[in-house]
Amino acid sequence: MPPEADLPLADATDRAVVGAQLGREPRAIRAVAHRCPCGNPDVVETSPRLPDGTPFPTLYYLTCPKAAAAIGTLESSGLMREMTERLGTDDELAATYRAAHESYLARREEIGHVDEIAGISAGGMPTRVKCLHVLVGHALAAGPGVNPLGDEALALLPEWWAAGPCVSP
Repeated sequence: MPPEADLPLADATDRAVVGAQLGREPRAIRAVAHRCPCGNPDVVETSPRLPDGTPFPTLYYLTCPKAAAAIGTLESSGLMREMTERLGTDDELAATYRAAHESYLARREEIGHVDEIAGISAGGMPTRVKCLHVLVGHALAAGPGVNPLGDEALALLPEWWAAGPCVSP
């Protein structure tokens, strides 16, 4: 069973930290899917439907502003375009990325089925790379070897936690 399958629900402290990271009240948080080496949540698992009923396909939401900024730098470098091009020429990579998409969908389905987003994951999976934030969030939550392009992007990031936590609990 994947590591994210048995996540404890997020507590009030984690929700407060995530709110401080986002600069707003967090929505639809179920659990902390990954903790930064500093101890703060950096990825949360969300419900597939927001409290107002809106479908929400982003199962793993990257919350750390330091990590998000570092990923933004990668996105502006053209990396997403290069990754998408590789998906068209590397059958093994494309198959592994499709499996990441299926894993993402299976986990979301365990939480709840939402007709409006059935079959839709996030980040451009399974055929393109649209958002590295989502792919890194998935890679952190699911662990190494599940999302190959998330793993690649994660490996390119600096140690965003090295100067200390992004917010204080």
